[in-house]
Amino acid sequence: MIASLTTGHVPARPLNPAKPDPLMAAARQLEAGFLSELLRLSDPGTPQGGFGGGAGEAQFRSFLFEAQAERMVEAGGIGLADRLYAELSARAR
Repeated sequence: MIASLTTGHVPARPLNPAKPDPLMAAARQLEAGFLSELLRLSDPGTPQGGFGGGAGEAQFRSFLFEAQAERMVEAGGIGLADRLYAELSARAR
């Protein structure tokens, strides 16, 4: 957008941006759920001393795991979404 301020030219946007594939979106959601559960199961818990967040930390910890899992999938994940997508799209043909 800075270019439009200095040159007066606004870059063109595609009229119909590519829609995300719903099958891939579902596969990524499943991978994120799987990773979130792995993070939950591997959590060592909160430290007994020091700076603990109390009951609030325990209640919101699942949101942290979900957010971390979503970022992991966005960064490429573990390949589960890609394998699921390949298998399910091959069966759909």
